[in-house]
Amino acid sequence: MLRTCVLSIILIGVFSMIGLAQDTAATIKVDEMVICTSVEERQPVGTDTAFVKTVGQLYCFVKVSGESDTTSLYHAWFYNDKEMAKVELSVKGKTWRTWSSKRITEDWVGNWKVEVSSNTGDVLMTKEFVIK
Repeated sequence: MLRTCVLSIILIGVFSMIGLAQDTAATIKVDEMVICTSVEERQPVGTDTAFVKTVGQLYCFVKVSGESDTTSLYHAWFYNDKEMAKVELSVKGKTWRTWSSKRITEDWVGNWKVEVSSNTGDVLMTKEFVIK
C-alpha cells in the first residue's frame, strides 16, 4: 500500500512537471519580427523584405512576451530552404527584445527566411525576405 502511494505521488509530480513545461512553451509569443540592416539602441533599423546583395550583414529582430522565467529562443536562417545558421538566444523577462545576425555574401542571391522557434522546437513565427 505504501509503495502504491509513493508511486502515485511520484507520477503525479512527473506529469505536473510535464504539464508545466508544455504550458511555458505555449505562453511565449512573438509580438514583432523584422529583418533589418542594423539594431541601434535595441530598435531595428532599415527594415525591409528585399535587400541588395552587397548588404554584408542582416539582423533578425524579435520582441517576445509572455515568458516569466529565463528560457531560450532559436533563430534558424535558411537560404533556398537550406539551413545556414541556427542561433540560440536568451529570453530573461516577460517582455524581451533580442536579435541574431547573419553575414551575407554577394553570391547568396535568392530567397531567404528566418524561423523563430521555442526551446521545445515549436516554430513561433517565420519571416521571408529576398537578396537581389
